[in-house]
Amino acid sequence: MIRAGRGPSRRRLIGPIVLVAALAVGAGVLSLQGRGGTTGTPGQSQTPTSGFSGGVVDPGPPTGPPPKPKHEVYGFIPYWEMDADLPDHIRQTDLTTVGLFSVTNSTDGSLRTNQIGYKRITSAVGESIISAAHDRGTRVEIVYSSFGAQKNRTFYDRPKAQARWIADIVAFVAAQKLDGINVDVEALPPDLVPAYGAFVGELRAALVKQVPKAQLSVATQGNEVGAAMAAAAAQAGADRIFLMGYDYRVGGSQPGATSPIARTDGEPKDLVWSLDLYAALGVPVDRTILGLPLYGMTWPVVGPMVGASSTGRGTIWVPRQNLRVFQAPSFAPTYEPTESVEFYSVPSSASAASSARPAPSSASAAGSAAALPSGSESQSGGWNAVYYDSPRSLTPKLALADARGLAGAGFWAIGYERGLPGYTELIATFKAGKLASTPTP
Repeated sequence: MIRAGRGPSRRRLIGPIVLVAALAVGAGVLSLQGRGGTTGTPGQSQTPTSGFSGGVVDPGPPTGPPPKPKHEVYGFIPYWEMDADLPDHIRQTDLTTVGLFSVTNSTDGSLRTNQIGYKRITSAVGESIISAAHDRGTRVEIVYSSFGAQKNRTFYDRPKAQARWIADIVAFVAAQKLDGINVDVEALPPDLVPAYGAFVGELRAALVKQVPKAQLSVATQGNEVGAAMAAAAAQAGADRIFLMGYDYRVGGSQPGATSPIARTDGEPKDLVWSLDLYAALGVPVDRTILGLPLYGMTWPVVGPMVGASSTGRGTIWVPRQNLRVFQAPSFAPTYEPTESVEFYSVPSSASAASSARPAPSSASAAGSAAALPSGSESQSGGWNAVYYDSPRSLTPKLALADARGLAGAGFWAIGYERGLPGYTELIATFKAGKLASTPTP
């Protein structure tokens, strides 16, 4: 696969840097030196950096032949998707592991039982989901989420809280007859990467002592801090590292794919960049899961074409919440191959309501007032653009996981694709190792 935008013009964006992961050297977690590049101004990515203040890393391409891919499939299930219909969907979806999102800790390290995630997971619906997964032979992990720099700093400053949390969550796994834990820590201050790695190691040791066949996985972002956390977790013994290969664009970004293989806007960070960085830091590819989105983003934009500039903040766009879009007779999304993403646009509600007509052919998409995306901004005379992942756009990304010899791929979030054709079939095809083609990494 030709990686668009990776020639000399792009490399000028990458200045000499010192990798944020180097701050973990003192703890013996990492020893990678910063990688040089052509002098210039670093590109300003919209990817959250969890406090990273250095330049953009040019990790370089991987070296040596990749191992044979494993074709595992990891699916996160957020509590808001846990309803009476989800167990049947789990039975029909060929997953290796599901992660139930999520539970968290109180300041003293105790399990927060008043949180909606805990209540949903321990409810009759949660029990049905666990049973459906186990009936199919799918492993079930509980997701431990901890978001926010201050919460994370407080936690890693309190050894007693860490010890209590380890005891509580391991006991929860045993009581619920689960198969492991996924650690999803975000907005971690970079100086806490060594403490995070130590915690992962202690948690895994306690977990396998009480539940010998259990596994511990981590979810880490596709940026510099995420890669440092992944390397620290891998060295601490994490069984799987779920690279969150999404949120490369967020609400405040200019429109485009949330999970681009390559970039059309000249920014450096994309799926290939993240995989290169993880490999450069020594994160084992045979323990890495490439996480992909089953959602998209919608922005109010100045016009109906691919790449039109936004006129306001974007919002999350979930396929299941927009079934009427796919059911519209005139619906015909455009596939943008460089980023590998689907695109369509519709007039904003006021404009569409007055005209009740499809978007012009120049938009390479069709829509009407009935197809206005859920969550779109209403701006008279304007347009709404939607960029989302379909089976067509996900296939090259899954092939990338194969080409890199990864443990497999995964999705945020199972349930978002319910009611739509192709997704379940694609997951089964990937898990069986029968994707039609594999790109050059």
